[in-house]
Amino acid sequence: MSEPKQSMFVLPDGKSVRFTFILVSSLFLLWGVCNGMIDVMDKHFQDELGLTKAQSANVQFAHYLGYFLMALPAGWLARRFGWKGGIIAGLLLVAVGGFWFLPATGLQAAAHAGSVSKTTAFVGYLIGVCAIASGLTFLETVANPYTTVLGPARYAATRINLAQSCNGVGWILGPIIGAQYFYSKDPKIYFPYVATGILVLVLAAVFKFAYVPEVRNEDDYHIDDSQAKVSHSLLSRWHFTMGVLAQFLYVAAQAGIFSFFINCMTVDTKTSFCMVPAIPEAWNVSLLERLFETGKDGLLHISSQGAANLASAAFVCFLLGRISGAFLLKKFSPHKVLGFYGTANIVVCLLVFFNLGWISAISVFLSYFFMSIMFPTIFALGIFGLGDKTKKASAFLVMAIMGGAVLPKLMGHVADVYDMSRSFIVPMCCFVFIACYGYLWPKLSGAKDMHGVQTAGGH
Repeated sequence: MSEPKQSMFVLPDGKSVRFTFILVSSLFLLWGVCNGMIDVMDKHFQDELGLTKAQSANVQFAHYLGYFLMALPAGWLARRFGWKGGIIAGLLLVAVGGFWFLPATGLQAAAHAGSVSKTTAFVGYLIGVCAIASGLTFLETVANPYTTVLGPARYAATRINLAQSCNGVGWILGPIIGAQYFYSKDPKIYFPYVATGILVLVLAAVFKFAYVPEVRNEDDYHIDDSQAKVSHSLLSRWHFTMGVLAQFLYVAAQAGIFSFFINCMTVDTKTSFCMVPAIPEAWNVSLLERLFETGKDGLLHISSQGAANLASAAFVCFLLGRISGAFLLKKFSPHKVLGFYGTANIVVCLLVFFNLGWISAISVFLSYFFMSIMFPTIFALGIFGLGDKTKKASAFLVMAIMGGAVLPKLMGHVADVYDMSRSFIVPMCCFVFIACYGYLWPKLSGAKDMHGVQTAGGH
């Protein structure tokens, strides 16, 4: 007998949670927009404050520091007050961060007047970035695992990837907003963040009165049994501990590639290096001319504002990867899909590393496509079968996002010493581990796939 059409969003008691899933998915859209704006902010500060690539990466450091500091508190609060309480707390904290950009803008005005240093103004913005990230930590700690329990376990990876597709849409919108407000003649960095603060207050009110059932994950490993707590502790599950490391390295690679996308597309003002060849004059027509500017060499190149808009096209690749990936994950085992995508990104990074002109430029876009399913799939594989320990495990997986604070600075340093192409050797090493985690997941978890656990698995 065929399963009901809506079985993917029906709980064991027969209640449909489709609307709840849609509401939670809106959170993925929210932090996608926030992350998308962060990813095009570095070049703005490089130009405005004369920072090196490694110094501008402090934007990512502040962003991911928020995740690191708040991941465990977010997991504790989610266990204490449930899914709904964790979501509302996260939304309120995001609102605080959004409104902080008003005094940060005041510091920037004071810096222009000479009353404070530009460094002080930069730090002011970094505080706002960190505060918003702290709120997003609550949302990610709750929303990611929550999507995996809103229906049958075998569709967990599919549901989280569908929700993360909304995240992909947000990442497309974020760079467009950033291009408008960060690279215009009269930049207004505060505007989109204050608007975000207002929006999340409305969302918090909606969640307050919405149906958000307290659903638990299946305890396939019997971690919650008192007799098994010692021998089957959370850290003894290798698919979880290696999943945390894989997530750390994935977010590290993602943050590095995302944050330096504009640098990949534009001419380096200090060294004149450019990965993208000069643009043919025939392309400088109609809407496309908004993307280009004439460089010091007299040739046509992609401008910073144009590259920020192109970042949206890169995130279209990311979204297409998420959508197609959700389909593949229904047909193939998630760990195999992860292993294949990891291998593909190793090849893509090598093509960028060798600085092959247009091939390398196109490969940057391909890296977005093959990164698309990694975060949600690693998340689903990492928390598989952990029962009531899911919320705690989720906190560690979100804390692993701290990897994004580390790699951009290292990648930026390599780019400062050599060039942008050579810096892709750093994310390539991350993808090697991720591919291995995907292919070795059955051995680590004792499960053939996410449909069930082999009780005789070797641990």
